[in-house]
Amino acid sequence: MKKFLLLLAVLPLFIANSYSQASFGTGTITVEVDEYGGIALLSADDVYQLYRAAILVGTTPEAVFDYKNDADVQDPTILVTNPTSSDFEIYGAYNNAYSGLPPDVIVKLNAYGWNNGAYTVVKFNIQNTASTAIDALAGLDIIPYLNEEYGFDSVSYNSTAGVIRFHRGAHVNMGMKLLSATMTSLYSFEWYDNYEVDTDYWNWMTTGELQPLYASPTADGPVTITSQGPVALASGQTFNVYYALALGANEQAMLANISSAVEKYQTLITSVDNIKPSANVFNLGQNYPNPFKNSTEISYQLPDDGFVSLKVYDVMGNEVAALVNSIQTKGSHSVHYNANGLSSGVYYYTIRFNDQVKTNKMLLIK
Repeated sequence: MKKFLLLLAVLPLFIANSYSQASFGTGTITVEVDEYGGIALLSADDVYQLYRAAILVGTTPEAVFDYKNDADVQDPTILVTNPTSSDFEIYGAYNNAYSGLPPDVIVKLNAYGWNNGAYTVVKFNIQNTASTAIDALAGLDIIPYLNEEYGFDSVSYNSTAGVIRFHRGAHVNMGMKLLSATMTSLYSFEWYDNYEVDTDYWNWMTTGELQPLYASPTADGPVTITSQGPVALASGQTFNVYYALALGANEQAMLANISSAVEKYQTLITSVDNIKPSANVFNLGQNYPNPFKNSTEISYQLPDDGFVSLKVYDVMGNEVAALVNSIQTKGSHSVHYNANGLSSGVYYYTIRFNDQVKTNKMLLIK
């Protein structure tokens, strides 16, 4: 039985809130993200519908990053003040320090919400922090909790809409859709204690099939695993994975909310992912998040191969960090900057490429 999960679910509200590291309410949905990046959803009546969705990153059958065995805090999970791309935003970053086992990755999570929207768009930025290249599979580990109950619910796949539907009788419907890639595997099974094993995760992420329907036969309920195709990542490189999560009183309402989330996603990738890999220009993006507490990401675009220098300066013009000083290839690049040891304040980062120079400002708040 799901004794541990059930215990968490039935604890008084003030304890449940302590489990959530950061949350926001849009008026029709509440989104919670815990200390290690687990995402929960509540309907407008403050009833849980999703116990947890968490990122999976797999590179081999023996190396899958997951919530229970690997995730540790890289940057604390926080509610972003004055978000620029949505009405609400949660940010956090998570590494594999808890286990110290491969794959060596940092996953940055941004959950976006909009007033009166019964949906959220979640961005996972996955960085290879190993010294060698990897082929990374990315997916979700999903435990539904419809109407704060486990068991006897169904997981069905709407191939036309590309939406995973979680439903049970007349209760609220929950939907999820992979937005940024093509889903290659979808598999559900009945929950059991300590199912979180790398080789099993890998097998579920590499079925190569999209299970059309799973009907839970017990009170334990389903676990659903998703995945997309592998992404080749050199050391230090990143890629983004976007999912839409939505609730609705029925299937039709849930699908309508997924469609609204897709529209927001189209706007979001224009504002957040402001450097396009195909752009044949020299560009320096705004660091994200900004302001930031401990670490941030700096992205830039190179029109050709060439020598790149990327440095950080304080307001007096003193160099405080040299992030890049090497020949790099044409295309999009990003650098993770950890500002440990620096005091709060304004800093500038400057990139030099051939005879071109660009500078942006960032704000460190501790």
